[in-house]
Amino acid sequence: MNKVKNIFRSLLLLSVLIGTEETFAQQLQQYTQYMLNDFVLNPAIAGKGKDYWDCRTNSRYQWQGITDAPRTYIMSLQGPFKNRKMGLGSTLFTDITGPTRRVGVNMAYSYHLKLNNEYNLNLGLSAGILQYSVDGHKLTLHDNDDLIMVTQYRSAIVPDFGAGAYLYSKKLFVSLSVPQFYEAQVKLEGLTTSELSRIKPHFYALAGYQFDVGEDFQVEPSFLIKYVKPAPVKIDVGVRGIYQKKIWLGVTYRTNDAISAMLGYMHNNWLMIGYSYDYTTTRLRQYTTGTHEIMLGLRFRQQENSAVKKED
Repeated sequence: MNKVKNIFRSLLLLSVLIGTEETFAQQLQQYTQYMLNDFVLNPAIAGKGKDYWDCRTNSRYQWQGITDAPRTYIMSLQGPFKNRKMGLGSTLFTDITGPTRRVGVNMAYSYHLKLNNEYNLNLGLSAGILQYSVDGHKLTLHDNDDLIMVTQYRSAIVPDFGAGAYLYSKKLFVSLSVPQFYEAQVKLEGLTTSELSRIKPHFYALAGYQFDVGEDFQVEPSFLIKYVKPAPVKIDVGVRGIYQKKIWLGVTYRTNDAISAMLGYMHNNWLMIGYSYDYTTTRLRQYTTGTHEIMLGLRFRQQENSAVKKED
């Protein structure tokens, strides 16, 4: 176990300090309940066909049992603007792994186009800032003469831009987005490296369809494709069973990573709670009891007697 901890800490430190493109791959936070907070992945989803504002939070505790394992906290707020022809939103998150931390905030804008009686298309942009930091006081080095500059708190702030498109109907949704398309240089204050690190563009493709099974049941399969160079493509394939648009159970498989189970409940169409558990399929399963994720949602400013086009 101590050997695993030391390797884990070393990888964390290298990912922050070494100025190569490869070590900054897979920079964006990962979470299992993407079907329930898809706005975090795509700014075009802001205000999609809704007559209410939506606030959601995700708290993810990854690889429980491993010291300094990742913890991620996300809060999003989004809703319609100008008679639902536009949408606005914002996302705030912090991603903590051992002595490293990534904090980000952005604002999103979307424009809504009605293609025909069935399909709608949203186009969106987001802009914000990211802060990368490493707390050298939390590091224990085998050689005290190594990396003297990491014995203090170091940070860097960079701009962040994203874009996306979202096509949807009452049953179908297709989401394409490119978070972090601007490759900003990241240089921690006081550190010198052979070349500057950069944040990397990520490419997300998300799609799903909701089938009616009788009057009270719906089945919603979906998939999420994630790619950032030079990391391999990752695919999440999931399915959710929904009863009376109030209770759902689901399962997800993430390639070369985990199998997940999820459940949730919607109370009076305004309060949502969801939980997921990831069982790790990699060799890390020998050292971790799994990953827990909790999602809370709140809808407000909803108009009476209005019909929601699609339950999330």
